[in-house]
This record gives sequence, C-alpha cells and structure tokens, in this order.
Amino acid sequence: MSKVVQVTGVLALVSGSLLLSACGLNGKESPSAVSTPVQAANVWASRADTAQKALQEHFWSPTANYFHKDNKGDASFNYWWQAHALDALCDAYSRTKDEQYLTLMNSLHDGVRAKNGNTFENNYYDDMEWMALACLRAYQLTGDEKYRATVDTLWTDIKTGWSDYMGGGISWKKDQRDYKNTPANAPASILAARLYQLDQKPEDLEWALKIYDWQQRNLVDPATGLVWDGKNRQGDNKIDKDWKFTYCQGVYIGAGLELYKITKQQEYLDASVRTADYVLSSTDFTKNGVLLERGKGDGGLFKGILIRYLTQLALSDYPSSESRNRYKAFIASNGEVLWHSGTHRPTLLFGESWGTQPPADQTDSSVQLSGVMLTEALALLEQEEEL
Repeated sequence: MSKVVQVTGVLALVSGSLLLSACGLNGKESPSAVSTPVQAANVWASRADTAQKALQEHFWSPTANYFHKDNKGDASFNYWWQAHALDALCDAYSRTKDEQYLTLMNSLHDGVRAKNGNTFENNYYDDMEWMALACLRAYQLTGDEKYRATVDTLWTDIKTGWSDYMGGGISWKKDQRDYKNTPANAPASILAARLYQLDQKPEDLEWALKIYDWQQRNLVDPATGLVWDGKNRQGDNKIDKDWKFTYCQGVYIGAGLELYKITKQQEYLDASVRTADYVLSSTDFTKNGVLLERGKGDGGLFKGILIRYLTQLALSDYPSSESRNRYKAFIASNGEVLWHSGTHRPTLLFGESWGTQPPADQTDSSVQLSGVMLTEALALLEQEEEL
C-alpha cells in the first residue's frame, strides 16, 4: 500500500489533548511540546537519523572503535553501554538499510572485543547478556557468523552464573555469586527464549522458563507487577524493595512477551501487561505521562531500556488494542517532551531528565543512547502505522 501523508492513529493524538498533560517534573507545562504537533509522515524517522548522527559525532572514537563515556573527552570504556549502542545501531540499520550502520556495527563489535582484552567474556553476567542480545539482533539482521559466534560464547558463559543458592537464579557477577538481581535474570530469559525461537533447541526454552520462574517468584510484587532490583545484596537475604528502576520493569515485560510468543500461555502476557500498566500509572515512575527517572552514568540507560521493551509490547498483536494504544501514546508523549524540552540545540544532545531541561553542553553517552532509543522506538511506531 502507498504511504499516507500524515501520521495516523495513536501518534497523531500527541499533537492534541495527550500532550496537554505531558508536563515537566516541576509540574509546569512545556509550551514547546504542547504547541508542536506531529504532522508529517516520517518525522520521527528524520529525528532518529539526526539523533544517531549526534551520537556518532559527539561520542564515537574512530580509532578505538567504541563510544566514549561523554562528549567532553572522557574516553572511559563501559562494556555494557557499548552493547546498547550496538542495539541502537541495529535499530537504525533495520529501519534504513543504510550500510553506514553496518560498518559501525562491525567496527563496534571488534572494538569492544579489543578494548575488553580480546574477549567478550566479562565479570558481570548482566553485561554479557546485554551484549549477547545485541549481537543476536546483529546476526539476525546481517547473517554475519561472527555475531553468532559471540552470542554462543557469551551464552555458554552466562549459564555458569546459575546456582541453586536462593533456589536458583543467575548471579549478578562472578565475584559476588550470592547476589542475584533482575538485570542478570530477565535479560537472560529473553536471550534464551529468542535462541529457542531461532534454533528450536529444547534446552534453551528450559533455561528461559526456569530463569523467568525464579525471577517472578523472587523479584516481582504479585499484587502490582512492580519488579524489584535484587536480593541478598548485603548478605542479609533481603530484597531491595526501595530500588525501583525503569529498566527492571522493561526487561521483565520483554521476558514475559517472549515466553508468551512461544507458549501462548496467558499468564506470561498478563504479567507483562500488569507491569507495563503499573509503570504508566505509578508515581514511582511517571508524572503527567513523563518518565521521572533521571541520572547519568549507568542510570542514564535505564529509561531507554524500558522504552525498548514497552515498544515491543505495544507493537505485538497480543494485548488489547486499548492497552497497545495507551502504550503507544505514552511513548509518543515522552518523545515529544524530550525533543522539545530536553534536547540541547544545535548539538542535539539529550538531557537525563526528559521533561524539564536539556543539558548545558555535556552529557554521558548512556543518556544520549536512551534518547536515541526513544527516537528509534517512535520511528518504528510511525512506520508501523503508515501501512
């Protein structure tokens, strides 16, 4: 079918009443966000292109082949940030089929291995899981066997993190095996489920199910769907119930969605929807339709990870149309507020707080990546609605 000349469906609502509630963290409306409707087709594709360009311009090292910590000369190497950068490049290549992104993906893959001591194995199980998920996407997009070899190496190592201590679960890192958390378990369940869908190996599905089961029994509030971060961090067998992070919600949503695709068991979909609905309604995470969580460093990535998996749920055929439209509207609302209130111009640097103000002239690549993931999510939603 031919493309429509205007963004249709839910995204168009952002230009009207929905954005009237998209306020900053201080409770005041952002006039620029409210007065700037999404009208033209492919507006978010264009914005995603410029966001990707800014990421490369301000953070990419063409000699070391990885993304620096910030745009002001801090060349620190953060392994798991690079995994999400690869994921973001996969987003761009999947959307555009532009070979420049293939070149960057290849360079980043090799640059990470070199910077990480000529190996992809790492002390942190969650870091390896993020990298394996990104490399699996790269493999499925390109067919390049080197990405698949990386996935296989990492998956073999990740499974060594499982133990019967606390009834199962994967440890956060190799030198602290008695601490287990959501970032080390929910992404592993996603990875195992996707490997099963690709290869149909029963053992991968067994891993996906048992990891998810441990995650659900230990780190999810059954009443609300809130996903807690970890357990036994200080050796006291306590759950970190005060640690409420957006990315924990995102990966649990993603794990349930992958298992529902495979099993068609309603409990998995219901769990993902329950958690997604909690995020949208809870003052722990949002105010006036905008995600509250902020922070540089590792925390800069958290919102982007939530958006990635919430988008996948919104684009699936499984939740009700009402739920899907609500998720799409929420993502679109956050995108408009970030673009008009949280973006420094002309640099196109994103702020850590999407609803208040842009950065002065410095930001971390983690923060920038979350903004890139948000623009790519909206470009994908825009594309799916233009059928």
